[in-house]
Amino acid sequence: MNLSNMLAERNAKGKPIRVGLIGAGKFGSMVLAQARKIAGYHIVAVADLDKQKVGASLNRTGWQKDEYAATSFSDAMDTGRTFITDDAKAMCEFDGIECIIEATGHPLFGVRHALMAIDSGKHIVMVNVEADVMCGPILAQKARAKGLVYSMAYGDQPAFICELVDWVRSCGFELISAGKGMNFQPEYRYSTPDTVWGYFGWSEEFVAKGDFNPKMYNSFTDGTKAAIEMAAVANGTGLDCPDDGLAFYPAGLHDLAQTFKPVSEGGRLPKSGLVDIAASQEPDGREVVNNIRYGMFVTFRAPDEYTRDCFGQYGLLTDKSGWYGSMWRPFHLIGLETSVSVLSAVLRGEPTGTPREFRADAVATAKSDLKAGDWLDGEGGFATWAKAIPATLSTRIDALPMGLAHKVKLKRDVKRDQIVTMADVELTDDLDVAEVRREQVATMGPKTGGAAA
Repeated sequence: MNLSNMLAERNAKGKPIRVGLIGAGKFGSMVLAQARKIAGYHIVAVADLDKQKVGASLNRTGWQKDEYAATSFSDAMDTGRTFITDDAKAMCEFDGIECIIEATGHPLFGVRHALMAIDSGKHIVMVNVEADVMCGPILAQKARAKGLVYSMAYGDQPAFICELVDWVRSCGFELISAGKGMNFQPEYRYSTPDTVWGYFGWSEEFVAKGDFNPKMYNSFTDGTKAAIEMAAVANGTGLDCPDDGLAFYPAGLHDLAQTFKPVSEGGRLPKSGLVDIAASQEPDGREVVNNIRYGMFVTFRAPDEYTRDCFGQYGLLTDKSGWYGSMWRPFHLIGLETSVSVLSAVLRGEPTGTPREFRADAVATAKSDLKAGDWLDGEGGFATWAKAIPATLSTRIDALPMGLAHKVKLKRDVKRDQIVTMADVELTDDLDVAEVRREQVATMGPKTGGAAA
């Protein structure tokens, strides 16, 4: 409750927090939109391979050209301006920066940038959930070993779910489940970049007028993004993914406690302690009443009758029995809120959610019958969707993590809805990231698992 006061005190001493941002896309733009409004919060540099894109993002978010006219990292430090660069490594190595925000959304570059930051003694706020779910546990472990913070990004849903889970446990309630809302129907699973706009009801003319990335939107539509985020939450909270992937139970606000409790108690979960999704549409397409499409939730159980009675007395939304309750956050503003993670890391030395163990995985799963010689095209593409499963299962079959399923060729046929394994693909590029992943499996993977992924 006192981050802003801590920042003000530090700024009054002439010691602003100095930050480096990698990636000037939508999330990075939202970070930039708020950064210039926070006294004592200095974006020293923005790194992107497309420097013109950085300038466009700064202009779009209200920055004046003089504010990003720094000619070097040192000039930015001296003048309080911002430096635009295409050299993320140099930015990570610059001594004046304390915290790196990784917002590229690219899993391979995300892992590399995180290692650069950690090796250079910088805290890192990992917006890049795609990288985090693949290698986050080992990256966070490396950061902690050097006294650094590796944090999920406040403003994004995984960090908020971790915050809700922490609230449940800090209050002494029994945690039952956690998740988020989203728009989903079963047939969305097989959406491709060519069909995705139909699920949004957008015409070709409408799409042509906007700056829409079909693969990005398709990743949300086909459930890949949900799998990535829920597996990341499992790694950060000690909850589990369902053995057969996320179920996407339709549920509105008033049904959360009733739906997201065990089947044995009248709910729909196979057991307690799971992450899953509250779908905002019924399988037949009807809108769920009071859905939480943009929100996050937890369900929990009262430990005794006295607490159960208090739930009712103070208006908590509960199931029919009154024993199970729910708490939720109705929205998330992604990059507009990410400064909270930076302030927490630098001023408190605390993450706003972080992977503590390698407990869950988001693995590549075939959208159709794939043939030997076919190429996988990554998140939101034509070939695969991501399935969130326990790491005990993914390591046992040597599953291919979704983050490595980009520009790799199949060596053998894979049936629709079958998980792709490492043995199914020719992995010739990005071997540095693959090695980090192998290290994670070998050192942090389930001891009962099989071959390393």
